[in-house]
Amino acid sequence: MSFQLDMIKDKIELFEATTINELEKKINEQIVHNQAILLAVHSVTHQMHVTDDGKRFYSAVVHFKATL
Repeated sequence: MSFQLDMIKDKIELFEATTINELEKKINEQIVHNQAILLAVHSVTHQMHVTDDGKRFYSAVVHFKATL
């Protein structure tokens, strides 16, 4: 039986929240977790949507890439 580990080179994560501060907190927490596996932020794309009843909804896509 062989055991092989592959390095993660790219990772895309999606985040959503009802406030921009909550969204930022979620992203920052995941940045710390991904630094432990040698991934850094490559790009961030975000959007804000207003529902019919006037509530705001924030979302973001963060692309992490290997730092090596």
